[in-house]
Amino acid sequence: MRIRRHTTLLALLLGASAFAPWAAGKKSEKPTPIQMDDHRRAAHALNRLTFGPRPGDVDKVLAMGVDRWISQQLHPDKIDDSALESHLAALLTLHMSTRDLVENFPPQQVIKAVADGRQSLPNDPVKRAVYVAQLDRYEEKQERKQEAGPEVNGKTDLPVVRSSEAEPDRLHADEKLQALSAMTPDQRFRAILAMSFEERQRLTPALKNKADELLDGMTPRQRETVKALNNPQQVVTDELVQGKLLRGIYSERQLQEVMTDFWFNHFNVFIGKGADRYELTSYERDVIRPRAFGKFEDLLVATAQSPAMLFYLDNWLSVGPNSDFANGIQNHKRNVWQRNGSTQSRKRGGLNENYGRELLELHTLGVNGGYSQKDVTEVARVFTGWTLKEPRQGGGFVFEERKHEPGDKTVLGHRIKSKGEKEGLQVLHILAHHPSTARFISTKLAMRFVSDNPPPALVDRMAHTFLKKDGDIREVLKTMLNSPEFWTEDEYRAKVKTPFEFVVSSLRASGAEVTEAMPLARQLQNMGMPLYGAQPPTGYSMKADAWVNSSGLLGRMNFALALLAGKLKGTQVDVDRLLGPEPFSDPQQTLAWLEDRLLGGEVSKQTHDVISARLQDPTISRRKLDDPARPPNFAIIEGLLLGSPEFQKR
Repeated sequence: MRIRRHTTLLALLLGASAFAPWAAGKKSEKPTPIQMDDHRRAAHALNRLTFGPRPGDVDKVLAMGVDRWISQQLHPDKIDDSALESHLAALLTLHMSTRDLVENFPPQQVIKAVADGRQSLPNDPVKRAVYVAQLDRYEEKQERKQEAGPEVNGKTDLPVVRSSEAEPDRLHADEKLQALSAMTPDQRFRAILAMSFEERQRLTPALKNKADELLDGMTPRQRETVKALNNPQQVVTDELVQGKLLRGIYSERQLQEVMTDFWFNHFNVFIGKGADRYELTSYERDVIRPRAFGKFEDLLVATAQSPAMLFYLDNWLSVGPNSDFANGIQNHKRNVWQRNGSTQSRKRGGLNENYGRELLELHTLGVNGGYSQKDVTEVARVFTGWTLKEPRQGGGFVFEERKHEPGDKTVLGHRIKSKGEKEGLQVLHILAHHPSTARFISTKLAMRFVSDNPPPALVDRMAHTFLKKDGDIREVLKTMLNSPEFWTEDEYRAKVKTPFEFVVSSLRASGAEVTEAMPLARQLQNMGMPLYGAQPPTGYSMKADAWVNSSGLLGRMNFALALLAGKLKGTQVDVDRLLGPEPFSDPQQTLAWLEDRLLGGEVSKQTHDVISARLQDPTISRRKLDDPARPPNFAIIEGLLLGSPEFQKR
């Protein structure tokens, strides 16, 4: 209730109107832009090229020199990032191939194949336990369907369990949990594996608030196995999400993580689509991150051949209308008609234009890049046969000549001779070196790092570098970072953070220690930005108008206050550490100190006055409570600052 009171008042006073001047794109009226001083340059570089400064980062960058620090960030292989690995060590799935993920954490299709006798159980006893648990669940579900009878309006009549019937189960589960808690971690793990499906079902409701206690002391593999007994797929997706958050918070290679986030959003793939729940781990790790600073063409080819993209945009199903494969289907239909007078047969894929359209519109040329609908169709014909081998088993890219549309094609005026797989590579080469692509990619980079409405002259220079340097992304970034437009006072704190950027920057600014990142992921879902959850190929917007609204800002303020109040499970903040060895006893002194530490002392009068007025509240000042000598509530003061418009800008 206290958090809600402080948040609501701050939202009313600092609401969406406080963001209006730069939500629409801030413009300078001065003919000659004023450049930043050294301190602001350091803070600006950290706000734009990282997920936000940590305490002391500005001083470190100043000591190193802003230009030298930027050069280091542009070459991440020279930065020691071993400390990050300790935070990722327990997330074993992040290092697995897609095939290994499917094998260790079987999806429903694999379990069905085992149930139907088309696939055998693994020999490894730990893996086998996961399969057996899912088989039991699958068979129980099938039995319930049979018992329920036919569906009525999409629903089945299932038996209702009365509370009086459930009471003995709860008592049994509590007793079982107590017995398990008394065991060593190894004993507990073996006992859980030995349980029947029914025993684990009865235990599940009692685990809601005691799961951590049950998993305490287990090895990472044991913990993953216990979770996989309930939902193998969730283990894979949860660890992917946690890995992204932890990298954003702890990686020293910050610009690489920012660029990985940028390129993933540019080549977006939705985690909720079938096999992509398993493909995204490799997609981000093996396709996007290693090429974040390389040649654009290499990145374009890698995404085009990635199982994640092929599955997401259905290109793996695309078949040339005149291909040998399509002709075989037609012959099959004729044979069926001759036998029984019907042409009904199993539906097969035809020409699919999804990838061709998004390749031109979103990945390369842009919506006004000069292509036509005919180009979309021709590109789709070019990429027929680019498919997957056993996608639901974790198989990779393969080119199938039988599915490829024969004959020459014409794309953007270029004749593409019939050369099978090489046709696609030729089209990608043409697109990667097209002036419209250079401008489109440069505009998006400038939009991410400089302004929602980037200066045309800056985009021109970046596009020129893109074409001159063969699409070298690092060189394009250097052109941007060496341009006066990047360093003008007008751009200082003039970009609104996305929810992901806001959450991660809050954790970095407060020096938070994260041991369990899923509660943070759920906060992002509440803010409208679930990680890997953008369903359309456009990804998430980088512009302020997508995120600046009253409910969104209120959600951010609630998060900031909950973070500092210690109400987010798995995240601890040492508030006193920001205040040094001798915390202030006066709320106004505390506010001034935190304004300097969190915002470089640059706070608007409106923000300062609003928070200053709130310091009279007894829950903050603590002056009117039982002990007048008690220090002020540092957590609420810091939370209010993290919820301010100044902090939500970068």
